[in-house]
Amino acid sequence: MTQKQQPLDSGFTAASTAADVVKGIDLWGRNVIVTGGHVGLGLETTRALAAAGASVVVGTRNPDRAAPALDGIERVQVERLDLMDPASVDAFAARYTASGRPLHVLVNNAGIMESQLARDARGYESQFATNHLGHFQLSNALLPALRAANGARVVALSSWGHHLSDIRWDDPDFETGDYDGMVAYGQSKTANVLFAVELDRRWSGDGIRGYSLHPGSIVGTNLAPSLTIDDQRAMGLVDEAGRPIIDPARGMKTPEQGASTTVWGATSPLLNDVGGVYLMDNDVATIDEATVGFDIASGELDTTGGVMPYAVDPESAQRLWELSEQLLKA
Repeated sequence: MTQKQQPLDSGFTAASTAADVVKGIDLWGRNVIVTGGHVGLGLETTRALAAAGASVVVGTRNPDRAAPALDGIERVQVERLDLMDPASVDAFAARYTASGRPLHVLVNNAGIMESQLARDARGYESQFATNHLGHFQLSNALLPALRAANGARVVALSSWGHHLSDIRWDDPDFETGDYDGMVAYGQSKTANVLFAVELDRRWSGDGIRGYSLHPGSIVGTNLAPSLTIDDQRAMGLVDEAGRPIIDPARGMKTPEQGASTTVWGATSPLLNDVGGVYLMDNDVATIDEATVGFDIASGELDTTGGVMPYAVDPESAQRLWELSEQLLKA
């Protein structure tokens, strides 16, 4: 699998925006679902894909709150979706499949980053439940619609944060020992990468390809509301005045730049015959062996590394898929 992680020389850079990468691509007649597509990176993804002609369904826990953010964007529909509630996920998928529309692109964008331990109604750790299990259930429930597209893509937003932890196979829900929110986040992001690897293996025969990606470090996405301005300053994300630091070469991006790799993964013709890969800066990322993402000299977060080998290991990907199926049945 590591051999697949070879850049394709896309011609785009870390500074390219979602509008840049979709320019000239015609999405008229294509149907897209974007979870959390009303805020942050999701909103920029929705905006770019709709501008290219796609019809977009935005899944959100609070449609009434999401609707104003999407006002003025054509061909957008808002539907309720709570990824921590299995019944809500099934209901969302059932409504979509009942419409008879094929699904050309599913963007599993929504996510959370928590510092304190929380669990869903089943007792599963919240970040794993939301970032991975909810999207795993959703993708499987939408499989008939994806097959009907005769060529579809599933794009999972991971993060450099996958460097923080492999899957905790013996205790994914932190039932023993101390809870570390960043380790839990890292595990959920590794799960996103492994999910795309195994999805592509299982479904590529039906014309469905899977991708995961690191969008960059973007301030103001609502991903981590628990991070204070002092936390963001210490991590080098904002300056002394609290303004976001924009330096795409170091992974510090605007939302428009951050959404570009999602949109590139969803639309680029260069990926027509390539799947199951981790993307970064609008290209296929290289393998990275370094787990430390903190620059000791500067004290700033460094998220420019590629994908960890354990996150694209095919045996782990299959193991996680089977574990996820078991967890959904429990």
